[in-house]
Amino acid sequence: MASYNEETRKKIVRLHLEEGRSLKSLSEEFSVSKSGISNWVKKYREECQTNADAKQEYDLMAENLQLRKQLEEMEKENRFLKKAAAFFAKEID
Repeated sequence: MASYNEETRKKIVRLHLEEGRSLKSLSEEFSVSKSGISNWVKKYREECQTNADAKQEYDLMAENLQLRKQLEEMEKENRFLKKAAAFFAKEID
């Protein structure tokens, strides 16, 4: 396994925590083991317990991930409603 600098490790942790990327996809993309990434995430979460700045950053990443998921769900619902509206519009004609 290659050695990764702090900036790269933080980027990988952010992709996992903020964007919801799976350990498997990150492992394949960056050629690092899933257990390595898991350890980096664990260390980051531990750091958040004692470092207020890291905790705030973690909270923002978690909120961002939640909002991304909500947006994705709303977009799915919107596509469904557009299809339903088009279907019913055809039925009325």
